[in-house]
Amino acid sequence: MTIAVGDRIPESTVTYFQDGIQTASTLDLMGTGKVVLFAVPGAFTPTCSNKHLPGYIQHIEDFNERGVKVSCYSVNDAFVMDAWGKERGIPKDLHLLADGNAAFTKALGLELDGTKNGMGIRAKRFAMYLEDGVVKVLNIEAPGEFRVSSAEAMLEAIR
Repeated sequence: MTIAVGDRIPESTVTYFQDGIQTASTLDLMGTGKVVLFAVPGAFTPTCSNKHLPGYIQHIEDFNERGVKVSCYSVNDAFVMDAWGKERGIPKDLHLLADGNAAFTKALGLELDGTKNGMGIRAKRFAMYLEDGVVKVLNIEAPGEFRVSSAEAMLEAIR
């Protein structure tokens, strides 16, 4: 079942790299305050690297001014996400999270089967806005598209 507006973010764990691999609960990271969470099918992939992440980097101050934390995640490992962040020059207030086994992605019901392209199970491209862990906006991209999960679309949606 796919998460929907009005649902609470599911409890799961994700990892990130900070002085080694760290594990965190999704509820600890996203269960309080205002949060935009966006997912990319894969770090270092063309649309993710050249359009999706750069938009959030460009607009991070706009989110900060609204008191919104921003996190990006992918079904990659924490080492890959850390390398991608360094390569892309992400600011410290944009958090990169890894869902290496797709447990969080499956709990959201937003998995994408990329096995025919050698990518395994990935997350669909999406963005959601949460207030105290409750989904207020959920924008899921159609296959091959990049419109509704952009930083600009999310800023417009939470005005």
